[in-house]
Amino acid sequence: MSDLAIAPVLVPLVVGVVLLLFREGNLRWRRGLGLLSVAVQVLLAMALLDATLDGAILTHALGNWPAPYGIVLVADRLAAWMLLITALVALFALWHACQGLDAQGRHFHVLFQLQLFGLNGAFLTGDLFNLFVFFEVLLLASYGLALHGGGAARTLANLHYVVINLAGSALFLIAAGLLYGLFGTLNMAHLALLMAQTPEANLGPVRTAVLLLFGVFALKAALLPLHLWLPATYGRASAPVAALFAIMTKVGAYAILRIATLMLGAAAPGFTGLYQDWLLPLALVTLLAGMVGALGARRLTDQAAYLVIASVGTLLIAFGLGGRDAIAAGLYYLPHSTFAAAALFLLTDRIAQGRGAFGDRFEPAPDIPSAPLVGALFFLCAVLLAGLPPFSGFIGKFLLLRASLAHPAWPWVLGVVLTSGLLGILALARSGSLLFFRSAAVPGVVAVGNRPVTLGPAIGLLMLTLILTFGAGTWLEVTTAIADQLLEPGLYIQAVLAEG
Repeated sequence: MSDLAIAPVLVPLVVGVVLLLFREGNLRWRRGLGLLSVAVQVLLAMALLDATLDGAILTHALGNWPAPYGIVLVADRLAAWMLLITALVALFALWHACQGLDAQGRHFHVLFQLQLFGLNGAFLTGDLFNLFVFFEVLLLASYGLALHGGGAARTLANLHYVVINLAGSALFLIAAGLLYGLFGTLNMAHLALLMAQTPEANLGPVRTAVLLLFGVFALKAALLPLHLWLPATYGRASAPVAALFAIMTKVGAYAILRIATLMLGAAAPGFTGLYQDWLLPLALVTLLAGMVGALGARRLTDQAAYLVIASVGTLLIAFGLGGRDAIAAGLYYLPHSTFAAAALFLLTDRIAQGRGAFGDRFEPAPDIPSAPLVGALFFLCAVLLAGLPPFSGFIGKFLLLRASLAHPAWPWVLGVVLTSGLLGILALARSGSLLFFRSAAVPGVVAVGNRPVTLGPAIGLLMLTLILTFGAGTWLEVTTAIADQLLEPGLYIQAVLAEG
């Protein structure tokens, strides 16, 4: 049993409670504590990744109650990878928020830490019921964060987000209840063992429960046609919140991958590939829909939100293809798309501040302050998100296309990925042209925003994509090792149940 596996959950929870108790305290003090907490989470995630890269799977049974009876946290390579991506995005998003946006609500830092508590818990839990609990925690925190700053448009978008996720939570409970009624456990390792021995008479109910879970995870991931909540929610959220939310859809993708590899593999022939036949075509359509949405967007934040949907489509194409190389390609693409989308959200805030009343709408306006630097950063974001060489987006898509050649659907994958790439180039070229090249003479003086927005956080996120680019060989080795471990579910089952 390892205490390291529980530390990423405890740190944001404890700091969140402390911030709640001292919510009326000095803002500078709260900012420092929040940033310190996230920095510690980055270090913890790095330590966990280092500890699991040799193949070790760390477990922590809460209260020393052994699995499958107690609550168990499991840190394998995939969980550590997701924790590291989450902590890095959170660090730069919080840095950006500390430039003034966090002062718009006294509970911002509390909610931010609780959001991280829910995210980290979702990646570490080895139990379906606690996956539901951590989903609810991160959703509750996200409802508050999405409303941060107020405004009618933000409130309306959040109302839809709440209603849709309440429906998803109800379906999750029904699916978990079905599985518990059939197997008497919700420990994922134990479920994987029992599902492999499912009698013929129970195949139907179990398949129903698994497909319900798939629907819930698809909703969280914004997989078409369950993606309609995302553009309004992300597009109306404040910039640092939207940047943090770039990792939220990846929680759904993570859950889809975890369940597919652990419970629906070759050891459970009655359920092998149960939702893979749905996943690949839906992912292809999601990618296209995201890029078409980006092409038709009228504001830069809306365009960034649609690009998040497109990135989810690309990621789930990789998971839908299955196999070691495709999963490794998807896991390499995952941090790239998260960092690049988060950087674009933060950059959008600077652009909107510089354009005053014109905001981030796609219409000619006077030049913004520091236009050459901001424009250069936007150009880099565009190249990354469109998947152009030589950066990590291109490498990720190239790895994905290469892996798809072994799949019967490879012509569809190649056609959709390349077409969507072209649409992405057109969409980002249009927005860049309107924002930076088609300046307009406006009578009078355009009042720019009075909130200082430095470019440091956005540059930091873009630097992470460059680290992914220049260290591509190393990171691909890491993601391949993660894929190898996922395709050996017996290792996970043995590590969890051996504690019992």
